[in-house]
Amino acid sequence: MREIIFDTETTGLDFKLDRVIEIGAIEIVNRFPTGRVFHEYIHPDGREIHPDAEAVHGISLASLTGKPVFAAIADKFLEFIEGAKLVAHNATFDMNFINAEFARLGFPPVEPDLVVDTLVLARRKHPMGPNSLDALCRRYGIDNSKRTKHGALLDSELLAEVYVELIGGKQAAMLLDSPIGASQANGGGNNLAVTVRPRPAPLASRISAEEKEAHNRLVAGLGENSIWSKIEAGANPAKEENQALAG
Repeated sequence: MREIIFDTETTGLDFKLDRVIEIGAIEIVNRFPTGRVFHEYIHPDGREIHPDAEAVHGISLASLTGKPVFAAIADKFLEFIEGAKLVAHNATFDMNFINAEFARLGFPPVEPDLVVDTLVLARRKHPMGPNSLDALCRRYGIDNSKRTKHGALLDSELLAEVYVELIGGKQAAMLLDSPIGASQANGGGNNLAVTVRPRPAPLASRISAEEKEAHNRLVAGLGENSIWSKIEAGANPAKEENQALAG
C-alpha cells in the first residue's frame, strides 16, 4: 500500500485568498518510508504573508524570492502523489488549500476518499486528547525536539511516525512487511498453516503468595453463594443458569 504523508505551510488561514508557500511530503509503502521525498518552497504570486502565519512557520516573503509559483510545481506534485492515499494532520485545512491551488489551474480536486486525516484518527483513539502533532509525539515517545517552528517536511516526517502508531504501531507495520502479513493484507491469510508449539515448561505464575491470600480472603467474605465460591468448588455457574432457564 502506497501512501503520501504531507503537510503545507500557507500565507494565512483563508484558502480562498491565501496561498500555499511550502509543501513537504514523504512516500511510505506498507507503512515504511521508501526514501522518496517531495519538498518545495513556493512563491505566493502577489499574496503577502500574514504576520501571524509567519510567526508560526518562520517563512518570510523575502525568503521566497526566486522560488517557483505553484503552477510551476503542480505537475511534479501530481506525479508524486498519483495513485496514493494522502495522509495529513487536520487534512481539511491542507486539502482546502491544495484543491484551491489546483482549481486556479483548472485541475480537478483530490477526491475526499483518497485522504486520511490523522487528527480524526487521533480523536477516535484518544478522545480525551490533546491531539496536536506535538502532543501525539510526546504520547508515542517520538523525538520532536527539532520542531521549534512548523515546517512542512519535518512535520511530514514526524507525522509518518505518529500515523504508524495510530494505526497499530511499528509491530503491525513490521507484520505487514512479512510474508504472513503480506498474505493477510492480500486476503490470503486463511491459506497459511501456522503451527503453535507447546512450551517445554509452563511459565511461572506472576501472582505472589500475598496476592493469592488476599484473593482467598475476598472470596471467603463473599459467601458460599457467590460465583467465585462456586467456581472454586468446581461448579459451572453459567451452565447452571442456562439449565435453570431451559427448565
